[in-house]
Amino acid sequence: MTQAVISGSAVWNPPHVITNEELVDSYNAYSERFNSENALAIESGDAEAMPLSSAAFVYKASGIKQRYIYMKEGALDIDRMRPLIPERGDEELSHQAEMAINAAKLALLDANKRPEDIGAVIVSCAYTERAYPAIAIEVQNELGIEGFGFDMLVACSAATFALQRAFEMVCAGTTKSVLVINPELTSPQVNYKDRDGHFIFGDVSTAVVVESEQTCRSKHSYDILGTKAVTKYSNNIRSNFGYVSHATDADPFSADKLFHQAGRSVFKEVCPMAAQHIADHLSEHDLTADSLSRWWLHQANINMNLLISKRLLGRDATLEEAPIVLDEYANTASAGSIIAFAKNHQDLPAGSLGVICSFGAGYSIGSLIIRKR
Repeated sequence: MTQAVISGSAVWNPPHVITNEELVDSYNAYSERFNSENALAIESGDAEAMPLSSAAFVYKASGIKQRYIYMKEGALDIDRMRPLIPERGDEELSHQAEMAINAAKLALLDANKRPEDIGAVIVSCAYTERAYPAIAIEVQNELGIEGFGFDMLVACSAATFALQRAFEMVCAGTTKSVLVINPELTSPQVNYKDRDGHFIFGDVSTAVVVESEQTCRSKHSYDILGTKAVTKYSNNIRSNFGYVSHATDADPFSADKLFHQAGRSVFKEVCPMAAQHIADHLSEHDLTADSLSRWWLHQANINMNLLISKRLLGRDATLEEAPIVLDEYANTASAGSIIAFAKNHQDLPAGSLGVICSFGAGYSIGSLIIRKR
């Protein structure tokens, strides 16, 4: 069987940043206006007052300090409370394809590859801005890649699930190499009027090149020793936005159509699932948590990452062992573990072992055990 390797990775940041302070100031101004305008209804019990927030609350709850956003205009406007993203025509490059291409070019450079060296493109993320044609095929066309492309939607596990598909395709000889891209344009699905959810997500695009060891020419590469994926249905993280709203006559932009979650239940249920998943995956390869030099974990919440690594190691992981990037990026859906990897792998010596793991809605958990070449 062909040995598949990760030969390149990259992160592309949007140009705009929103700090916790900016975000909370906007949310509080909106809430105070709502409470003032609805004071009588709130007093009579016919409406609920909107709670206020603080930057300290956001950081304590999540470990997030800021987030990148594709378009900042409109997101902090209390008369709008959503980013203003100009619509593009059918003949123009889509916003998400543009994000994907920005990361793809950097990953190709890192892998020492040209578009003609790639055989397949997978765009895997939490949301795509349209149903079809696939963003991946648009990206493939723009980059001049021969072969095929397709989109995958597995929420926050989309990147690791796509890397598993890439690994399997290269090992099977289906294609020579795969470009996996995660253009996470999450801000349009954020409810900026929700105290418990408005701070969670940020926009970013990441990309990874997977190819055969025979063709690998990059400076830093990793053998993929194995992949593992699992899903277990849960409603605790959900977004109901979709084309069926046109037929149900439901408001396509109501709160339930945006991201919403039962945060405490997610924390309680996903942490042990993720820890057990990683332990089982390591055991399948006769490894233990102590065998790993680095953990590139999904970046949803710092408290989740700390708990998962402690369950596995029996102690707190150091930031060198389990890098944290969500303080800068926030939760970037499937891209989080890839950001952690792309920014924290070049220092490892040959032979070092690590795990890339993501977990999220579904529930879904995906992991790859990799070894520095």
